[in-house]
Amino acid sequence: MCRHVRLDGAQERLRLLDEGKVPGARDAQEGRRGKAFSHSWADASGIGALSPCTEGFGRMRGMCRAFVIAALAVAASVATVGQTLVVLRVRVAVTDANGRTTPVARHALILSDNISTTEARRVLTGLDGTLSVRLSPSNYTVESDEPLVFQGQAYHWRQTLDIVAGRDAALDFTLANAVAEPIAAGATNADGRPSNDIWLLRQQWLDSVVELWTPTAHASGFLVDSAGLIATNQKVVGEATSVEVQLSRSIKVVGTVVEADRQRDVAVIRINPAMMVSIAPVPLGCSSSRPPAASSEQEIFALAAPLGRNKGWTPGVMSRTNARVLPVDLSLGTGGTGGPVFTTSGELVGLTTPPDEREERRHDETRVVRIDAACELVAVAAKKANDVPAPSAAHLPVEPEQPAAVDALKDAVKRRAGNLRPYAMSTSEFDVAFITPVLNLAGQSQPNQDFSNWSDYVADIPPVLLIRVTPKMAEPFWAKMARGAAYTQGMALPALKRLKSGFDRLQAFCDRTEVAPIHPFKLNLRVSETDTVYEGLYAFDPAALGPACATVTLALYSEKAPAKADTRVIDPKILRLVWQDLELDGRR
Repeated sequence: MCRHVRLDGAQERLRLLDEGKVPGARDAQEGRRGKAFSHSWADASGIGALSPCTEGFGRMRGMCRAFVIAALAVAASVATVGQTLVVLRVRVAVTDANGRTTPVARHALILSDNISTTEARRVLTGLDGTLSVRLSPSNYTVESDEPLVFQGQAYHWRQTLDIVAGRDAALDFTLANAVAEPIAAGATNADGRPSNDIWLLRQQWLDSVVELWTPTAHASGFLVDSAGLIATNQKVVGEATSVEVQLSRSIKVVGTVVEADRQRDVAVIRINPAMMVSIAPVPLGCSSSRPPAASSEQEIFALAAPLGRNKGWTPGVMSRTNARVLPVDLSLGTGGTGGPVFTTSGELVGLTTPPDEREERRHDETRVVRIDAACELVAVAAKKANDVPAPSAAHLPVEPEQPAAVDALKDAVKRRAGNLRPYAMSTSEFDVAFITPVLNLAGQSQPNQDFSNWSDYVADIPPVLLIRVTPKMAEPFWAKMARGAAYTQGMALPALKRLKSGFDRLQAFCDRTEVAPIHPFKLNLRVSETDTVYEGLYAFDPAALGPACATVTLALYSEKAPAKADTRVIDPKILRLVWQDLELDGRR
């Protein structure tokens, strides 16, 4: 308050100067009495040592006016600096009957200063249910703008607190400190939306999102029907008739492609419905007479399960709209497309899909296929599901839960002398490389280590044994004849080799028992501007091909002869080297 008094006194002094009524001016000739009077008045006004203003006129008075204005500016600056802002952090979260806590995103809170007359502020929590705001020291009330509807109750919060200078503050809003009121079944909010908070359904919808694995790609998908139907984009499924569907870190099952439409870029996959009996499907809204509204710069949120990352929400913005595909500014990470996209009001807009390869693409741009393009396919798939048996519910192999011990592997790479290249063997059609985690890590620094479409997967150093199968190069008979004829004429031409045949599939046997791979990957190997063949990259649980096997046999099949196996028993020396490497990672 003292600062305000002193500031007001200085302003009054400036007014008197302008009017020529400066106290003590007429006594300027009286020496010390005039000076003493002017000093005492200036000090009381908050501007010290202004006596020269009482002793002159004209230009002196102009100089005094400039001095007082500068003093006013300094006083105002001091007053502003004195009001140091303090950070208030608020978290809003609710816990259901199963003990699962869910952050409440975009919950509106009103912040009111109970001392000042400043206008109240409306703020929103983020996707993680938190917000941070800077406030001047005072006494505040923080309260919900609208009730939060959760499990048949309407909850709202109201709390008063002091914001003290130099000390940040925090509020934690939970069901324990909320005021609860019952609501009628089917009630709606003031804006007509259903009385289910859209952000609390986020966890339920996340549970419906799954990972999809094909030999050449990884994608997201989401449950759309209790019959075990999963929607995703067709680009990822391609020509496949079956995929692997990973429901959690420990559960993966086979999925059958029931419907796929390249033009619409939608595919529908079916798994055994018993695997998703406790999961609620995402409502498609196909019965609505009009599709969800979509406009440029509209905020949206996508659910995804990117490769090597946890499932989650990603916010984005609709960049523009057209009839079928909606471009959005959204970065999902490798292998994340195929999941659902919602508006901030909870309407399902569509599903994500990567841009066409021929399109120019920004790194943060994705496409959204409108959900009405999927409605017809889901309906057809549902009819087919009634007529055929459900896919098997048997669990497929998954990666070991224990991740690779990267620090121990780095030490092993430093200590190891000699060759750090993959262990190798050959068959008549293929070159085969065995890549343990330590050899994978050592190869990360090699510029020629390329795993094509699965490079991101390999770069994470998965805790698996990788077996890479590369087709051999061979010189065609007529090319060899032509080269021989040229040699008789004194010309030495290099051999003109090409790939014998692309890779088709691999079988591994521990003694006589077939061992299923964790991932039967294929790598795209480009041989010309227009032609691509496949290499094999199979991931196995290291324990499945361990010392308990007296022999380990590989059966390799080519695209040229998919029914004819090229069979080889792995050299025991190679197996011992593999097992020694796995001991470094604690796999034995």
